Amino acid sequence: MKKHASGHDQSMTPAEEQAKVRELRSLLGTLSGRSLLYCSDDCLARYLRARSWHVKKAEKMLNEALKWRASYKPEEVKWNDIMKEAETGKVYRADFLDKFGRSVIVMRPANQNTNDHHAQIKHLVYTIENAIMSLPPGQDQMVWLIDFKGWSARKATPVATAREAAYILQTMYPERLSLAILYDPPKLFETFWALVKPFLDPKTFRKVKFVYSKTPESSKIFQELFEMDKLETAFGGSNSNTFNFVEYGNLMREDDINSRSSRPIVALSEGYFRTAAQGFTYSC
Repeated sequence: MKKHASGHDQSMTPAEEQAKVRELRSLLGTLSGRSLLYCSDDCLARYLRARSWHVKKAEKMLNEALKWRASYKPEEVKWNDIMKEAETGKVYRADFLDKFGRSVIVMRPANQNTNDHHAQIKHLVYTIENAIMSLPPGQDQMVWLIDFKGWSARKATPVATAREAAYILQTMYPERLSLAILYDPPKLFETFWALVKPFLDPKTFRKVKFVYSKTPESSKIFQELFEMDKLETAFGGSNSNTFNFVEYGNLMREDDINSRSSRPIVALSEGYFRTAAQGFTYSC
């Protein structure tokens, strides 16, 4: 199914989509607490899109996610829980949105600094949750920029960790990823990629794009997606700022406080994210 820019599938009318959402909601039964807040109409629509609007398949997927959220409690993970993982800037939310208002997560696999599988997954979950909280109204997706500079087999993510990361992204955060750009992966990465590809469903696989700095298309791709004065120089932009652990930690702590006060995080002109005064309810 193809989607319009509005997010609607071309093969279905908005009325038909809403009927599917209502059908899925009726199958879920009575919800309460965080599950009730989580299961907004937009949330249900994402699970339906992830399963090509097959209601029973979407129900199974969503119930699995609700069980995971009830046990893992991703909204309770805070900066102090994952700050050791974040020290090197291997995974972080960028301080800008792309031209479509999507949050941007930057990854640098060469900056891997631990061998703790569970902590690495928790760090990823925290960053995804923060990126979702940073989205402006009307947008529900994110872009991943994965910079392979300095990457080697020694820094390769363990297959078990890659598998769980793919599972969490696809099952717990379906339709949240709009695009993943793998920037300048070395030839050696092909071996690792061959091991990871089977973990990706076809929809996720189609969102992965290999981009190489030496090709003419590279600059065009980034210019179409980003304001070049905000994009880091590592990706061909003109923003010379680099990851600062102390400043980023301060920002994340503030975001943690704001998330507890149920206020949205919105982008300001200087590129950082702060809260808005209006009320907010988080949904998946």
